[in-house]
Amino acid sequence: MSYKLISLNKIPSTQTYAHELIVKENAADRTVVMAESQSAGRGRYRRTWVSHHGNLYTSFIYAIEERDPKLSYAVAVAIAETLISFGISPNIKWPNDILIDGKKVSGVLIEYAKDFVIVGIGINIKTNPTVAKYETTKLNNYKEINKSELLSSLMKFLDVWLGRDFLVVRKRWMELAAGLNKIITHRGRSVELIGINEDGALVLRNGSEYIMTYGDEISI
Repeated sequence: MSYKLISLNKIPSTQTYAHELIVKENAADRTVVMAESQSAGRGRYRRTWVSHHGNLYTSFIYAIEERDPKLSYAVAVAIAETLISFGISPNIKWPNDILIDGKKVSGVLIEYAKDFVIVGIGINIKTNPTVAKYETTKLNNYKEINKSELLSSLMKFLDVWLGRDFLVVRKRWMELAAGLNKIITHRGRSVELIGINEDGALVLRNGSEYIMTYGDEISI
């Protein structure tokens, strides 16, 4: 089943545009909003997502029956598999940041509106922003990739991984996870990253104590 692509030049945000489609009841399942640049792109916790020309900025609209807290894992795996198909070796940082050589190349923002979920995906292709808290990179540091081909591949892998059972997604996510079985920082404490459990919780260990968390950030 194909996607409906809405391709725009410069807009405030593909996520905002997708929300407006839903509010105005003009949204349809499997719609993709893509912009050449964004003046008000945003990531998780409403952080600014710097959005210069040359990169991939998209929001995928899917009709849903209920919210799925495990969706972010399938999306992360799909993005990672997309990059792998171009000969690039990424890792996933909890829960769905995509890294290359420890530097962020892609981010995800998942939001719900009425009977739809909006999956926002940004991938640095030609430029990467300077961010104070972490290092960033771009695909062109590793390989020249055509944006249209990247989007086409991403669509394909989203269809594959959004349809997979979570146990399969979980296994692949942990194979690609950055910092797995290593010491990371969680709420100022050094803990071991064990993985994710069957419910989608992040599993950490501090000595004999196991910690399950859903929304916290970690530093690798």
